Amino acid sequence: MPIRVAITGASGRMGGRVAHAVRATPGCAIAGAVDRPGSPVLGKDLGEAVGLGTLGIKVGDDLRKVLKKADVIIDFTTPEASLAHLQDAARADVPIVIGTTGFQESHMKSIRALSKKVPVLLSPNMSVAMNVLFRLAYDAARILGTEYDAEIVEMHHRMKIDAPSGTALRLGQEVARAYNEDLRKIAVLRREGVTGERPAGVIGIQALRGGDVIGDHTLVFAGTGERLELTHRAGSRDNFARGAVRAAQWLVKKKKAGLYDMFDVLGLK
Repeated sequence: MPIRVAITGASGRMGGRVAHAVRATPGCAIAGAVDRPGSPVLGKDLGEAVGLGTLGIKVGDDLRKVLKKADVIIDFTTPEASLAHLQDAARADVPIVIGTTGFQESHMKSIRALSKKVPVLLSPNMSVAMNVLFRLAYDAARILGTEYDAEIVEMHHRMKIDAPSGTALRLGQEVARAYNEDLRKIAVLRREGVTGERPAGVIGIQALRGGDVIGDHTLVFAGTGERLELTHRAGSRDNFARGAVRAAQWLVKKKKAGLYDMFDVLGLK
């Protein structure tokens, strides 16, 4: 019996790539797909909308109907939509993988509460390679310490609506964790005017936006006389989609309610 995946955000940049990834993964099948009210793909065949040919699966706007025949949800939408989808998932007892970014602390409070009822896997970046970089960021910061200044630079396409990216923030969190600090207390998100000397132990995060860049992230550790740079460049969204499907397979097997991330999937904790 294949794992049946419900896809949200069918018309989004990730929705179509997730559909392709599910179709390409042995042991997985698409249970259904939904999109926002008013979407131009509503009522259309999902396969025809995303370049997979006719699948016989119509895109709807009510996730609850799809969940009757789904084993897991893969969600790449917006914070508000993801929370609504998570509420539906909790009521239907269907695990959910969330790749949405831009959550505020109030959103996270709700996510943590609902994860006590249903398995939730939340990650700002589903790429396997990027998650390896998260681990490298922690290890490098732990070894180098605050004698090496940590700076993060990220760039995304002009249409991205949140900044810094969730991935950049997660990189910062891994560095802060190595410092035994809270990123919110030591992050520097903006520099302007006469800033004075750079304090030791802060983590700079800068966001660039332009063109159709899918996602570039560089973590710099700048020391005296040397510099270590760790970079990940995404040339395709398929990396994120494949990671999300891998996460969905893991979450279905896990079954136990809780809040998980890609470190759990990859055994990096």
